[in-house]
Amino acid sequence: MRTFLISLYSCVMMLVSATASAIEEPSYNVVKSWDEPSVEIRDYDARILAVTKMGQGANAGFGVLAGYIFGGNETAQEIAMTAPVQRTMPAQASEEMAFVIPSEFAMDELPKPNDDRVAFREEPAYRAAAIRFSGWVSDKKAEQYWQTLSSFLASKGIQPLGDPTLNQYNPPWTPPFMRRNEIIVAVAY
Repeated sequence: MRTFLISLYSCVMMLVSATASAIEEPSYNVVKSWDEPSVEIRDYDARILAVTKMGQGANAGFGVLAGYIFGGNETAQEIAMTAPVQRTMPAQASEEMAFVIPSEFAMDELPKPNDDRVAFREEPAYRAAAIRFSGWVSDKKAEQYWQTLSSFLASKGIQPLGDPTLNQYNPPWTPPFMRRNEIIVAVAY
């Protein structure tokens, strides 16, 4: 029985990993990386974001954006989910959540949202620093990783530009040790 359970668990983990890796992510090239802490400098390609204000918490923002991509638009078109789900850092004055629109779409090809809380923003190509961590994310944990990244960048003479974002890549059923989270901030490098 124990062998069966271990085999079943292994199969489930492989399916979760395969499912998560099939989701489109923004395209970038790694310019430089460090192991401790796990930091990368990346050049990101331009992209389109679907954005909404979070107002009543992360779940409210997620529901608004998920409604749009699951057919809540003028053509009832379903749009593929991408990763990560991006949001402003906790406790910022104007909390926002964003989904990256799949790269197959141009701005003028997106169907109009049924919910006027959904807006679109084109983001130009940019250079960013990212710190990666696993587990469930709390406001305190996100802030600790931002402080680690901020201190690391200062020690390397790299200037952050603008506010950082919290980026989460996995579906909710992903076990904590397999979760991928990142704090990302644009940088002058």
